[in-house]
Amino acid sequence: MKKLVIAFLMLALVLSFTFAQSASESADKEIELKFVTWWTGADTKGPYVEQIVKAFNEEHAGKIHVTLEGTNDADGIFTQIMTQLGAGNPPDIFSVKPQADFYGYYDSNLLMDFAEDLKGDWGKQFAEGIVASTTINGATKSLPYEMAYVPIWYNMEILNAVGIEKVPETMEEFWAMCEKVTEAGYYATAQMTGGTNAWFSMLWYTSICGSLAGAGAFDNIKNDWATNPVYVQAAEILCKMVREYTTPDVIGATAAVANSHFKGGETAAYLNGPWWIGNLDAAAQEHTEMAFFPAINYKDVLIGSVQSNLAAANQKDPAKRAAVIEFLRYFTTAQNAQLVSNAGSVLAVKYEPLADSAKLNKDLQARINEASGFIPYWENCIGTADVVAEFGQALSAMIQGAITPAQFVAQIASVM
Repeated sequence: MKKLVIAFLMLALVLSFTFAQSASESADKEIELKFVTWWTGADTKGPYVEQIVKAFNEEHAGKIHVTLEGTNDADGIFTQIMTQLGAGNPPDIFSVKPQADFYGYYDSNLLMDFAEDLKGDWGKQFAEGIVASTTINGATKSLPYEMAYVPIWYNMEILNAVGIEKVPETMEEFWAMCEKVTEAGYYATAQMTGGTNAWFSMLWYTSICGSLAGAGAFDNIKNDWATNPVYVQAAEILCKMVREYTTPDVIGATAAVANSHFKGGETAAYLNGPWWIGNLDAAAQEHTEMAFFPAINYKDVLIGSVQSNLAAANQKDPAKRAAVIEFLRYFTTAQNAQLVSNAGSVLAVKYEPLADSAKLNKDLQARINEASGFIPYWENCIGTADVVAEFGQALSAMIQGAITPAQFVAQIASVM
């Protein structure tokens, strides 16, 4: 009996040593992560993303190693990732388009939730309020990364010519600016009712709603579009702006028409994204200033639409989860965001623009860093293409006096 007890004790010691050795070896083993993205190869961000991954691997040698996989075919990589999600086997880390079919996986356990991780310093690396755009029911299962921001562009040559030295910060100042530039023979705003979405006027409407109701103005828009008085109030403001303070060819005007009026120095105020900066030469950029829509109830709200996200597979192994977080925190630092901005990208992370950046790129990044919150495009929130198309039709009718602002909202509601 005594020999049997001793044998059991010896076996227990051997097993204990074996398990301890195995655990130690596991802890010392370098964690391998795969990062699947289209930001590789010939993609403009490719060289910078590769540089970030290389630097991370060097700093974490022996502990974490990230392997970059993919091609610069964004649609192809997105399809691949969605296929992997459908099979229940997403990549460790991946870039993804912010589309409804991806967000549908928020209800699964396949994606890592970053909500708790972002409550500390990491969350402060992102522009104010932008993480809310990828948070659903309290879960942040992807991070906003590439963005499209749309500020107001002011032609300061026109404003200075009529005695205005700074951009309007309130609606009273904005209407006074409109009056002065109109009296001087200019047009106050660039607008349009044509195209598939009346793009510029839709952007003005979005900005007005953000100033009236804040970044969350569209949070429940599909349910309260027909009943929320904010949307009628915004329509009243837009109606005055388009009826009294824009070019005479606004009915049916396309983006090309509105663009030409601003580029030609005819209109004082204009909305568009950073992709259009290259259309202005250095001289034109010098007398152009980017700003927030004038404050009504909320100030410094900027249109911001997510173009691509970062996401990760949910991990059962705490060490691997920690490694994923370590990499994503590193990838989204201000220093690395600044590096990626070399590709012309505008990002959800706060950073200072490069010293040799174009003047308007610097202006835009300053507005992003200062913003109190971000509101998505109206057209991205309201519904289907036929609903979006109705905006221009209803706007044309409203500014010609055929319908009221309340009827403008009702006309759009009728096709929802």
